[in-house]
Amino acid sequence: MYPMRRTLDGGTGPESEDSILKYRIERSRNGEWIVADVWKRGSGLLSDPLLNKGTAFSKEERELFELDAMLPYQPTDRAHQVQRAYEHLQDRGDNALEKYVAMTGLMDRNETLFYQVLANNVEELLPIVYTPTVGTAAMGYSHLFRRGRGLWITPEHKGRIFEILGHARSEDVKLIVVTDNERILGLGDQGVGGMVIPIGKLALYTLGAGIHPAYTLPISLDVGTNNERLLNDDLYAGWRHPRLRGDEYYELVDEFVDAIERRWPQAVLQWEDFKKINAFTLLDRYQDQLPSFNDDIQGTAGVVVAGILAACRATGTKLADQRVLLVGAGAAGVGIARHLRHELEQSGVSGNDLCRAVSLLDTSGLVATDRAQLDLHKQDVAWPAELASQNGLSGESQLMDVIKAVHPTVLIGTTGEAGVFSESVVRTVASYVERPVVMALSNPTSKTEAKPADVFEWTEGRALMATGSPFDSVEYGGKTLRVSQGNNVYVFPGVGLAAIITGAKQVTDSMFAAAANALADLVSEEDLEAGVLYPPLADLRTISRAIARAVARAACESGVGRQMSDEDIEAALDHEIWDLDYPTLRPV
Repeated sequence: MYPMRRTLDGGTGPESEDSILKYRIERSRNGEWIVADVWKRGSGLLSDPLLNKGTAFSKEERELFELDAMLPYQPTDRAHQVQRAYEHLQDRGDNALEKYVAMTGLMDRNETLFYQVLANNVEELLPIVYTPTVGTAAMGYSHLFRRGRGLWITPEHKGRIFEILGHARSEDVKLIVVTDNERILGLGDQGVGGMVIPIGKLALYTLGAGIHPAYTLPISLDVGTNNERLLNDDLYAGWRHPRLRGDEYYELVDEFVDAIERRWPQAVLQWEDFKKINAFTLLDRYQDQLPSFNDDIQGTAGVVVAGILAACRATGTKLADQRVLLVGAGAAGVGIARHLRHELEQSGVSGNDLCRAVSLLDTSGLVATDRAQLDLHKQDVAWPAELASQNGLSGESQLMDVIKAVHPTVLIGTTGEAGVFSESVVRTVASYVERPVVMALSNPTSKTEAKPADVFEWTEGRALMATGSPFDSVEYGGKTLRVSQGNNVYVFPGVGLAAIITGAKQVTDSMFAAAANALADLVSEEDLEAGVLYPPLADLRTISRAIARAVARAACESGVGRQMSDEDIEAALDHEIWDLDYPTLRPV
């Protein structure tokens, strides 16, 4: 039996199951967050992670929502709840996957408490709830599965995706992260396990930008897998078919995007971990249809450019002075190259100087136009064949050839291949520049192009080092050398928040350029002197708000967002950002 609700004619009628499961979030004038018209009582309330407060329910709430005697007698305040949950986490010792499972369990029981624990221990727990541990969780997902979160859309839903979207727990979705699971971190096709990435990304949106979780929706386009290990696993939980390709794939995505636009026309859509060809195709195909972006292409680029801009401050050089060599021409590598060329153009660099400033290598060698077959998405960042020839290079030139020809000041890896930056590679780069910038960005840790301790050894401690996964500081030459983490969490929460508050029709490259410049400006002089390229992750809330402010201004100035004054932007941020405290539950 469902609870009874009053009907329009003054009588009563059965409340539908659908409306019980939906959330309606309100923000009062005094800033209080309210979940309105709560029907659930007793065990139903305690089993709902967005409504459950556990022992924090007051005596009045226990009486109001029929919780009397269902909880220990003494209500617990927020600080003590966090302490207790953190102690339970510490009982897992050094086992990162066990801690991931424990944090996921906490999210499934009490979502607000999950964020409170995470916010109190950002630098310690971010590697647990996201990279690198999330990669291990993706590989073992079908064996670790406990509870569903978000939506899995398969080819069998074709023709009724709009209806399926109605199964989301909230009627007011503002932010969606979607993956088709094919390029999960540096681990490749993980099938149904790829869902951990949208869930993790949205958790970081809430942590960093304060977007209430009721407004978010993780989605997996489960279009099959070509991973034989998964297909042969009796416990595999996904759509057990070879991966959908070609027209059938794009028809399904077309219907998905159309359904999003119909149901939530203002929602921001983030594409995540798609194979590079699909990543660029989908980004270009839909960026004018709804506000959307690809974090692997644009978010990574924003973080990398911010790191390079910070390195320029640390070395007293200009962006126009840099020669950047990118190894790895997937979505991330090409995205970085595009963003760098845009920033360099803004700095006044043009012509052959612009081409020479950014070199891109893939598995075949230097990306140049003398190739017989050059991927479409690489063509606008390829070296002209004539320029390559003038420098003694061609589309077959390998890494050491290019290093010796261009003398890079910045070396960036997005290959997903451990050890690509060998001792000879790093020492050769360091022979041409006093303070080389080395960014080994592949995730997880096992895939990094070079270990920080080795890079510092090979450069006599001169390198400015950034990695994709977190690494401990390194003792070298009597000094403690810190390793920066080029984590996309610095950028995407602020970009998404800005797109929401401005009602942006598009998420543009200029918005990511604003994010990169704002992030670089947030690095303190003290950190720069220590060789650090990014601000402390412990300040993620402050960082995300500053980036949202800068990106919102860029959206307004370019006309893709509604016109807002600086005061309007601040007021909108105040209204949208959740303080991670328990909401007031308002019963029907």
